[in-house]
Amino acid sequence: MTLELSMQVMDDVSRRAAHLVGACGAGMKALTEVLLDSHWSLSGSDLSPPNQAVQKLIDRGLVFHQGHRAANVPDSAEHLVYSSAIPADNPERLEANRRHLPQFSYSQMVARMMRDSIGVCIAGTHGKSTTTAMTAQILYSANRLTAAVVGAELCEDGRSGRSGSGDLFVVESCEFQHSFLDFQPKFAAILCVEHDHFDCYPNFESLETAFRNFAGRTASDGVLLVNNDCGVSRRISTGASTRAKRISFGFDNTADWTAKNCEQTINGMRFFLSHRGMNVADIDLRIRGMHNVCNALAAAALCAEIGIQPEIIRESLASFRGIRRRCEFVGEWNGATFVDDYAHHPTAVTATLKTLRNVVGKRRILCLFQPHQILRTRSLMHEFAASFFETDEAWIAPVFAARESAVDEPGLVSLELANCISSNGVTARSFTSLDQIAITLEDAVRPGDVIVTMGAGDIDRIYHEFTRRIQ
Repeated sequence: MTLELSMQVMDDVSRRAAHLVGACGAGMKALTEVLLDSHWSLSGSDLSPPNQAVQKLIDRGLVFHQGHRAANVPDSAEHLVYSSAIPADNPERLEANRRHLPQFSYSQMVARMMRDSIGVCIAGTHGKSTTTAMTAQILYSANRLTAAVVGAELCEDGRSGRSGSGDLFVVESCEFQHSFLDFQPKFAAILCVEHDHFDCYPNFESLETAFRNFAGRTASDGVLLVNNDCGVSRRISTGASTRAKRISFGFDNTADWTAKNCEQTINGMRFFLSHRGMNVADIDLRIRGMHNVCNALAAAALCAEIGIQPEIIRESLASFRGIRRRCEFVGEWNGATFVDDYAHHPTAVTATLKTLRNVVGKRRILCLFQPHQILRTRSLMHEFAASFFETDEAWIAPVFAARESAVDEPGLVSLELANCISSNGVTARSFTSLDQIAITLEDAVRPGDVIVTMGAGDIDRIYHEFTRRIQ
């Protein structure tokens, strides 16, 4: 659903034409949708060809260029916005320097857009996208949403940026390159903290410091919501330099907001939303997994602290259909079911496979996993190796070496991971390419199998490559 972005959001930006470098990224796509809602004139570029989601933006008016060249920056551009993956020596950024065009990173631009609204920021290692999307849906239903920027596409309509006419601006706030420190929220949530971006944080102490600084940016008259089940989050809340009201959520009775009587239903999950021992609402979800109960609990608690009525929270969460690439059913072939998931951290891999096992029972689960980044995979090798215990067989693709220069390492690291998984008692093998996986899959799939593609790279194309081959 597309509604016009409230004009007061952009009052501080007098010029409304921008060029976006790295336009195919998830966050940049969401930003583009919100800017187009507000009738900005936009052009953009990316090394990747436009996927279906970007093609929809082109249909709405985005002028897209594949590849990076100075000539891509139009004469009409008055701002240049770049994703975190774009270096300073990119030819389009150099052209903007030559023309003295103002340049903003993705997070800086979102922060500028947020200035005249009330900021709502969701941070944490896991669950950010789902919790942000849930929060946005609740606030939209309550007519309180100005805009939302989510790092994943909604299953409902394929959008990741959403606009409304309210006063609250919701942003998925990532710790990568400290970008969440560009935001100054009135309402902030920290879902959990684990080491994930090893290329940005040399040790866990530096990561914890960054989250503490993020928490400290919460307005003194605002709310800081933290996961009571995460000891690091509790420690960050205690040490943060903010006078904001501190509220906790979790499954333990010591939390302010808790989820009681959690159970799996035919269609999803059900639980009681409880506030300090008192039942507030019965919540029914259309998505599965205890990790999604935790996400819904965080969204519900945050919105309740904002002042949203329990009935609106209940109805909004009941209608939430989830986001793409989160245990998403993508198709069937010859009696086998294909599922796609974004998990690229051991904790997420474990949660997804455990949820899938609870749903499919004793059916054979074949996990096609594409590790994301060599440094992350090597740093968490043993944790990854232990995270596939709910799968019957794991096929490991070469590492998707995002932001890394590597030739032989992606294959060698995937082989090492496959050997480690095998040593933990799960059948595993490594492959030299995604194409090899697609070819091998044709003879390996049996009726009743559940095939789950998993990773933050381009592993999601396996199902389409596979079905194209067999057709």
